[in-house]
Amino acid sequence: MSTLTVQQMLNSERLIMRAPQASDLQAYQAYCASPRSSFVGGPFDTAKAFEKFTAMAGHWIVRGFGRYVMLKDGIAIGHVGPLCMDESVAPEFTWTLWDGAYEGQGYATEAASTVWQHLTNDCQWKEMVIRIVPDNTKSCRIAERLGAILTDEAAPVWYPDSVTYRLYAGAA
Repeated sequence: MSTLTVQQMLNSERLIMRAPQASDLQAYQAYCASPRSSFVGGPFDTAKAFEKFTAMAGHWIVRGFGRYVMLKDGIAIGHVGPLCMDESVAPEFTWTLWDGAYEGQGYATEAASTVWQHLTNDCQWKEMVIRIVPDNTKSCRIAERLGAILTDEAAPVWYPDSVTYRLYAGAA
């Protein structure tokens, strides 16, 4: 995995994706406090949301890449991108819309596709994993649209109810 050319800002047809900024914290905390965060272990209180957000922002400093905040018309609506907590395994590819008002309009798919194309085409990344709770059927469909393959790998301890998809360069 190459980190030298990962851009901190990407554009798609309708979205801007950029590294997290302090101004995104309030929207992220609202998401964490909502039932929308249940697929990732939430809801979370304000302190835990702050901790998770600062980890997202700090990932860019420690790893040189990270999850982007999706902006629609200047409004932070979610995040998308790679997460690497353990460098001995393939990074995880994640996405989340923070507000249900933005669901069903293709934003998560558009953002995920844009970021994945950047990582594989511009940065020469070869593989990522995607972990999703099977009840999150919308995210499962996005993974499949990206070309990810459902595996029979055991769920990690920290996300015990999840299934694992593998995403390879050149998929889809």
